[in-house]
Amino acid sequence: MIFIDNEGNTNPKLNLALEEYALRHFDSSTDYLLFYINEPSIIIGRNQNTLEEINQEYIEANGIHVVRRISGGGAVYHDLGNLNFSFITNHDGKSISNFEKFTAPVISVLNDMGVAAELKGRNDILVDEKKISGTAQFSTGKRMISHGTLLFDTDMGEVVKALQVKMSKIQSKGHKSVRSRVANISEFLKAPITMAEFKKQLLIGLYEASEPFETYKLTQAEWKAVHELKAEKYDLWDWNFGRSPKFNIQRNKRFSIGEIDLRIFVEKGLISEFKIFGDFFGRQPVSEIENLLIGVPYDKPQIKNVLKDVSIENYFGQFEKLDFINLVYGND
Repeated sequence: MIFIDNEGNTNPKLNLALEEYALRHFDSSTDYLLFYINEPSIIIGRNQNTLEEINQEYIEANGIHVVRRISGGGAVYHDLGNLNFSFITNHDGKSISNFEKFTAPVISVLNDMGVAAELKGRNDILVDEKKISGTAQFSTGKRMISHGTLLFDTDMGEVVKALQVKMSKIQSKGHKSVRSRVANISEFLKAPITMAEFKKQLLIGLYEASEPFETYKLTQAEWKAVHELKAEKYDLWDWNFGRSPKFNIQRNKRFSIGEIDLRIFVEKGLISEFKIFGDFFGRQPVSEIENLLIGVPYDKPQIKNVLKDVSIENYFGQFEKLDFINLVYGND
C-alpha cells in the first residue's frame, strides 16, 4: 500500500479533487491510503439535497465551505480537529458495502491507543455508544474509495450550528442525514496528544497492520490536473448545490403588508415553478415576479441579481426587497 502525501492542504475542494483524481488515474494495480484535514466545511453526500442539510445563513456568515463528495451517505462537518482517511483499492465485487474490511485496521489502532472503538450498524465507529467516525464508499466499477472521518478534536458546537437547518417545509427525494450522538476521540485518550501526534500514531499502526508503506508525492503535472478537476467540478455551484434532487419548498410569513405564501419547485438547481399567494395589496400582478424567477438558479446571490431592478413595492405595498429575498431563500 502506498501513502499519498497531500502536502498539508486543508482546502476541502482540493482534497476531494485529489481523492477523485487518485481513484481515476493512479496505478490500478496498487492500493493507496490518503489522509487529509479540512478547513471548516460541510461535506454533502452525493445523493443529498444540500439545502436540507445546512444552515445556509450560518455557513455564509462564518465562511464555511460546502462541498459535495462523490460517495453516498450523509452530510458531515469537518474542521481542523477532524482527520479524514481514504483507502483507494480495486473493486473485487465483495468489498463494496463491506465497511468492516476497511474500518477494522483503523479500529485496531484506536484500540491499541486505549480507545474502545467498535463498528456499529452499517458504517459507524462508536465508543460508549457515541459516534466518532462515519464512513462511505464509491466505486467506478474497477476501483473504489472507502473513506471516513475521525472526530479527534472537532468543535462540537460548530457541528450543531452548521448543520442546524432553518429552511421550513422543504420536501425532496434526497437522502436526509440521521444525526447521532457524537464525541471526540481525544475524550477517550488516557493522555492528551496533538492532532499531528494522533495522525502519526494512526499511520504507524496502519503500517504495522499491512505490508511496508511507501510515501508518494504527486508530480507538478499531477497537481496541475488535480487543480483543474477542482476548478471544473468541486468549485462549481452546479456540483455543490445544483446537483440536488428535485425538491419543493413552501415558505410563508406574515408581514405588516399581509401574509406572503410561496410555493417553489426546484429541478437540477433551477427554479422550475414559482407561485406567490397571500392577502397583501399591490398595483401590479405578482405573476410578473413569478415569471422573472423561472429558470433562475436557486441561489441567493443570483436571485438578488435578478430582482435588483424590480420595484418590489409595486407588487406588495411598502415592503423591503430583502425581506422578500430572505423569504424566498429561507433565512428566517
